[in-house]
Order: sequence, then structure tokens, then C-alpha cells
Amino acid sequence: MSFHSLGLNADILRAVSEHNYSAPTPIQRQAIPLILAKRDLMASAQTGTGKTAAFTLPLLQLLSQNTALVKGRRQIRALILTPTRELAAQIAQNVSDYSQYLQLRSLAVFGGVSINPQTMKLRGGVDILIATPGRLLDLEHQNALALSQIEILVLDEADRMLDMGFIHDIRRILAKLPKKRQSLLFSATFSNEIKSLSTKLLTHPAFVEVAPCNTTAQQISQYVHFVDKNRKRALLSHMIGRGNWQQVLVFNRTKHGANHLSEQLNKDGITAAAIHGNKSQGARTRALADFKEGKITVLVATDIAARGLDIDQLPYVVNYDLPHIPEDYVHRIGRTGRAQHAGEAISLVCVDEDKLLKDIERLLKREIPRMAVSGYEPDLRIKAEPIQQRRQNRGKREGRQSVNRIGNTKEKNH
Repeated sequence: MSFHSLGLNADILRAVSEHNYSAPTPIQRQAIPLILAKRDLMASAQTGTGKTAAFTLPLLQLLSQNTALVKGRRQIRALILTPTRELAAQIAQNVSDYSQYLQLRSLAVFGGVSINPQTMKLRGGVDILIATPGRLLDLEHQNALALSQIEILVLDEADRMLDMGFIHDIRRILAKLPKKRQSLLFSATFSNEIKSLSTKLLTHPAFVEVAPCNTTAQQISQYVHFVDKNRKRALLSHMIGRGNWQQVLVFNRTKHGANHLSEQLNKDGITAAAIHGNKSQGARTRALADFKEGKITVLVATDIAARGLDIDQLPYVVNYDLPHIPEDYVHRIGRTGRAQHAGEAISLVCVDEDKLLKDIERLLKREIPRMAVSGYEPDLRIKAEPIQQRRQNRGKREGRQSVNRIGNTKEKNH
């Protein structure tokens, strides 16, 4: 099947062809005809399957069939909501690429940057708005935009938006939209929360699920390497150097951990940068651009910052820390193995993470293959400290520190 058979117009097909897309992916084959038929849609697809084009291409076609001007000014007719700045920027780029031969204007708005330039661009009129929920509500509150003419609403990465606590913002946004509209919900998983949201968002929707929920792409080779916690960084540096890896996305659970790891890797002679929520948007954009251009070897990211990263042919993903939520493992390693390219995902697992690993394998319904690098085997004498015992020991340490502080204070007073 080709894109020509999906009912897309010549201008869109020309843009698609110029970006070297020859055949639609399964999600595109199923979703595009349904969206063109103006059906509401609830779709699940694993990352890297061409999901963005699946809703962007038909959306562009529907909007291009007529123009809407109110008092000579363009109105926002399509709203695409995303959880993160990076994903918003990525979708905006895709929309720009696919609409280059259409008379449509698009804009991405998100936090972390000045609101004033976004306000100025909105005054010029926009057909398609890609936005994060918080910044959208800020702009609406300032009367910088109106949502009364929305014809198509897209919720992308809906599961991540709920995980990040955006449900209240989403409800506020939905209350401002026309009741008569086409709504499209895309999510990596169909959790109970997503199903509940869909009942409020969608009307008689079609369902598309191109792969079983919570599965990983077949072209991703997954491995677990057991290693002591204090030797993870040394092992990572060794693997990158030994394999001459040139592009590695590393996941860390915390912002501080991401900063520390990138600093240590640079000391090891491996160029690295960190991206997380505390970094300015400019710093995050520069780090991602440097990574894509090969100026840095390792990008260390937290889950929130990495959501929506689209890096062509990324060969390696490393879980430096396992995620607490098993589904996040699927999202993380889905950054590699995209568009049928092979990828490798390696998890460095210390003894304290055994339960997290078991939860992930239970979700995947299989054991992840083990690997070992000679000289980096874990010390079997080290045992995981039970959570209750860990809390008790921490309490004792804090108690001793408190006593010491009191003692020191008494000495100073005398």
C-alpha cells in the first residue's frame, strides 16, 4: 500500500515524498482513512510507529479543504495537546514539513520560554496550534487566543499527560472547546484512566491498536546487566568506549543524578549533556541539537524531558536507573528501534532494583536476556536492604546526626 491509496491530496503527497516516506506504517494505514471520514478516534501505538503523521496528514487535509476567516483573521481550527516542550516542538516541525505546499499556518506554544513572542505570533492568525496544557491556559487567560472555532482536537501521549498530573488542565481546556468537534486520542497504553477520559472526550469513536499494549518493538534487542550500584558509571563508560558507541540516550531517575552522571562521563573523556525539567528550554534545545548532530556522544535524560524525543536511527538506549513505573520502561526503550531500524536497550541493574526488574518483566510477559561484561560482575555478598530496614536505618542515622548537632551547640554555648 502507498500513501496515494489513502485519499490524501497531491500537495500533501508531494511533501511526504520529499521527506522520503514511501509506504505508510500500520498505524497510518488504519488511522488516516478514519480521520478523513471525520470519525472520533482512540488509538494505541508503540513509539516509533509513525503516530504523528497518522494524525497530522489527515488533519492537514481536512483543514485545507476550506479556510476559516473571522473578520479577515485566521482562527485556530486544530489544537494538538502534548505533555512536553520537546514533543510540542517535534510535532510542530512535522506539521511544518507536511504542510509546506498548503496555505496553513501553525505554531507551537509551551512554557520555559517568554510568552510575549508567542502572543505576537498568535495575533497574526494561526490555523493549527500545538501546545502544552499549562501554556495554553496562560495564553487563553490573557485573551491571546480563542478556542471557540476548534474543529479538531488531538490529545497526544494522553497516558503521559495523566501521569504528569495534567488531568485538571485538560478538563478546563475541554470546557472551553465547541461541543461539536472531531476528537482524536493517542496513547501508548489503554489504562483505566485513559478509558475514563475517552468517555468524556470522544463520541462513538473508532478504535485502532496496531500492537498489543505495553509491548516493545521487535527490532529492539534488550539486555540486563547486573552490576553494583557504585560501579554503574564505570561500566557505562567501559561499554561506550569498548563498543565505540557514538549516540547513546541514557535514562536517569532524578535531575541531580542526570547532572552528576553527565559530569562524570565528561571527566571520563566521553562528551555528555543532561536534559531535565530544571534546565532552561534553550539549554534543552541546544543539548538535543548537539546530540542529533553528533557533537556529544551521550544525552542523559529524565523521563519527563525525554518524552517525545524523536532521534532518527538512535542505536542505543541505556537505563542507568530502572523506572519505578513499568510502563515507563516501554516508553524509554521505544526511543530506539524506530521506523524499522535496529536498536539496542541495556539496563544496568543493581541488587536494590530486583523488584523493579521483576515488575517490568511481568509487564512484558517474558524475561529480558542477561549479559555480563567481565570484571563488572556484582558482588554477591551485597544484599538488597529491605525498604522497612532502610527507613529504620535512615531514622537511626538522622537521630545520631541530631544528637551530634545538639552536642556541638552545647559546646559552642560554653
